[in-house]
This record gives sequence, structure tokens and C-alpha cells, in this order.
Amino acid sequence: MASTETKTATDAGSVEAGLDALESAAPGRTPFRQTFTGKILPPLVATAVVLVVWQALITFKVVDDPTTLPSPADVGGEFKQAWLEGKLLGYIWTSVSRGLLGFLFALAIGTPLGLLVARVKFVRAAIGPVLSGLQSLPSVAWVPPAVIWLGLDNSMMYAVILLGAVPSIANGLVSGIDQVPPLFLRAGRTMGATGVRGAWHIVLPAALPGYLAGLKQGWAFSWRSLMAAEIIASSPDLGIGLGALLENGRNASSMAMVFEAIFLILFVGIAIDLLIFSPLERWVLRSRGLLVKG
Repeated sequence: MASTETKTATDAGSVEAGLDALESAAPGRTPFRQTFTGKILPPLVATAVVLVVWQALITFKVVDDPTTLPSPADVGGEFKQAWLEGKLLGYIWTSVSRGLLGFLFALAIGTPLGLLVARVKFVRAAIGPVLSGLQSLPSVAWVPPAVIWLGLDNSMMYAVILLGAVPSIANGLVSGIDQVPPLFLRAGRTMGATGVRGAWHIVLPAALPGYLAGLKQGWAFSWRSLMAAEIIASSPDLGIGLGALLENGRNASSMAMVFEAIFLILFVGIAIDLLIFSPLERWVLRSRGLLVKG
């Protein structure tokens, strides 16, 4: 009998030790070959396929009008010319600096607003539907009134970004807080985490996945709002951003310049996601034990 109990205890200890080792085992670094084949190679192949199909349409004269579809070489020539003239990075920086600064302003306003809406019933009943309505309103609709109110300057650009991004950030945080288990809140109150302390240490960490989704959507709205503002409200005093470059290409009937602007806008959107939001998502998933590698 003692032998059986000893064996059972040994087996249980082995299982427990195995589980502890499994939990404490740090994930190994992903080999570069696996990263290359899994994350780098697929978009490169997709890009190559698009370029081949694009060039085939030109070569076989499926589309033989350069004013309708320029060749990849023509678009590449626009990039080369802008680079040699020292304007390419200026186009990108003008828009990216406005977009990121406007997004930071939206973050500073949308986060406390989302907390207020989520935690105060009267405020949610009063402005919750307004936030949802503003989120569904096209950002371009804010450009004409912003121009009339603020004139053709950067303050107009930032106003359009705020009106487009704040509702998404606030609603994302509200959605994340609504999904926080009530047990977390009760445990926090028991430990004295109430008010601002409870919001900082309990509510925000627990609502982080929904909040991060709101941030991503808020950035998308910021970027789209900015492009709409730059296209519609172009002025020499504002400089030439990517939206203005797109409008200049339309005015000059240069499809190569139009494609150049479209590719740059797409490139910035992808770069921001890869450099900022994807690492944040991986960190959140890893902190919750939902991501073993990556």
C-alpha cells in the first residue's frame, strides 16, 4: 500500500514538474530561414506576380494607352526622378509627421473619453450613440467645414484627423472594457484598486486587446482622413504630402505620378502596421500566453 502511494505521489510530482517546465520554457529564437519562408518570401512573391501581370498587360497591348495604365518602368521613372530631385522623402515625411502627430492627439483625447463613456452610465447614454455615428461618418465630410472654420493650414489637417480617429479609439476602448470579466474588477476593488488606480492597473490592462484594435482602426481613420484633407485642401503653404502628390498627378493627367502616390500611401500604411501595431499585437498575445513563437 505504501509502495502504491509512493508511486502515485512520484507520478503526480513528475507530471507537476513537467507542467512547470512546460510553462517556464522560454520559446527559442525563430530561425531566419523559417522567418524568411514564412513572412518575407510570400509578399515578395505576390509583388513579383503583380509586376509580371502588370507588365504583361502592357507588353501584349491588353492596355496600350499610357494615360490609362502606365508601365512599371514609367512609374519607376517617377520614383527615380523624385529621388534625384530630393523630393521623395519630403513627400513621405510631410504626410507621416502630420499623421503621427494627429494620431497622438487623438490618442490623448480618445483614451480618457473611452474610459469615461465605459465607466459612467449617463455619459454612455448621452454620447455613446454620437461616437458610433461619428465613426460611421466618412472622414472626407469633415474637410469642407474644417477649411471654413480653420482655414488652409495644419490646424485644419489635425482637426480632420481628430474627428476621424477619436471615435474609433474611444469605441475600441469601450468595447475592450465591456469584455473585462467582472471578477477582475471585484478583485481589484478588494485590493484597493479603485478610481484612477483601478483604471490604470486593472481596467486598461484587461481591456488591452480591444483597445489595441481600436488604436489600429483609429490609425487607419487618421491616415485616410489626412489623405482626404491633403487631396481636397491643397495649398502651397501646406507643402506637398502624399495626398497633394496624388492630386497633382490628376491635375497633370500623369498616371505615373498617380501610381507613385498610391504606392507611397500603401507603403506607409504597411510600414506603420509592421513597425508599430504588429509588434504590439505580438506583445499582447505573448503576455497572455497565446503566442509561443514570433
